[in-house]
Amino acid sequence: MGSSKLNFQEDLDFIRILWCDNANIIRAKAIHINKKVNFPLRVGISSAQQGVPVMYDGVVPDAGLSPVGEIQLEGDISTLSELPYAPQQGRMMGNMMLKGEMWDYCPRGYLKKMIEKTKEIGIQIKGSFENEFYLFTGSKVEINELLCVDKTPFASTQSMDINQDFVMELVKSLESQGITVEQYYPEAGPGQQEITIKYSDAMRTADNQIVFRETTKAVARKHDKTASFLPKIFPDKSGSGCHLHLSLWENGENILGSSEDSYGLSLKGKHFIAGILKHLPAIMALTTPTCNSYRRIQPHSWSGAYQCWGMDNREAAIRVISERKGAVQHFEVKTIDASSNPYLCMGAVIAAGTDGIINQTKLPEPIQEDPGDLSSGDLKTQNVAALPSDLKQAIINLENDQIILDSMGSRLSKAYIAVKKAELEFFKDLSMDEEVGFLLEKF
Repeated sequence: MGSSKLNFQEDLDFIRILWCDNANIIRAKAIHINKKVNFPLRVGISSAQQGVPVMYDGVVPDAGLSPVGEIQLEGDISTLSELPYAPQQGRMMGNMMLKGEMWDYCPRGYLKKMIEKTKEIGIQIKGSFENEFYLFTGSKVEINELLCVDKTPFASTQSMDINQDFVMELVKSLESQGITVEQYYPEAGPGQQEITIKYSDAMRTADNQIVFRETTKAVARKHDKTASFLPKIFPDKSGSGCHLHLSLWENGENILGSSEDSYGLSLKGKHFIAGILKHLPAIMALTTPTCNSYRRIQPHSWSGAYQCWGMDNREAAIRVISERKGAVQHFEVKTIDASSNPYLCMGAVIAAGTDGIINQTKLPEPIQEDPGDLSSGDLKTQNVAALPSDLKQAIINLENDQIILDSMGSRLSKAYIAVKKAELEFFKDLSMDEEVGFLLEKF
């Protein structure tokens, strides 16, 4: 990611070290570069940071954390990049360290642990987050004054023309940071955009998601616009997802698919998908982690409201993408949005899929129709359940899923659940306008 050949004294005045907390707020401390700079770069932050919710800068009750205690945020030099939208500044992703070891509460540490787990069973996970976001006129917006940059329909060439300058600068800024852009098109909502990027290994996939969010918002501000990844901004317009595309690799070969299988899936691929499907009601507490998320997860909205998979079925929670030559190359998990911490999200999905392989979980038959059109009797017959319709139920599911809790560890899971319960209590009585007004510029 980016260039490791920067001349620190000549090219940069500050290097930001980033972390993404349990509320999925991207934060940083910037270190001033001088002739005495030594690597790795480290900066202290309060251990209470992993107990901070989206509403205020204070630790929530029951997180197991307090304002007493200091950890070191250590920059990963492999992620160093010059920021194209902030001259003389660079960025590194930070690992939370305590006494020289990865801290138990570190989201990036959790994903690293899950990556090691996949190595134990001889596979590698690659993926890419696929972001949708709304674009508004003005760099400072209010909920009662939202002005979308256009009112054009899905894939409109007019929208491409209207937003040409913004999109081209965004693409160049992403590519200058080592991210390959593959597709761009206007989405169904007014002013809604989608840009897809090339897959990478699991850790870089999560790092890229941080870079994508940061860069999109920064470039939008340069163009006097506001970009928001909030899952559901308008009650009667399309929501914004952040679908996760995944593939399984072994010895440099994609092993997700098999041309000998009727669905084009390998046995390991089936087990991996089955594991995600099994644990999905629990991991949604991490992949769709805000009250606002569940305004998007609705039947007939292409968001995956039912616990099922299907071939090319955009209403299934897991969509397996068919290939012309038979063997499947990748699949997507739809019940994900950009209010999720990408390290926790990716880690939980990998934990669920790995559990599926270890326990050889059987993949049920695919659903090849809109599950929202099935009767309650047909849903029962085909063993298809509705996924959680609110954050409260998703949290309860997580608390009862020992596999996912154990993967996170007792400390991280305790702090995370405490933060989510505090957020749930704060937002449960707010109207949608109040909720959106509070969160619009946070995500």
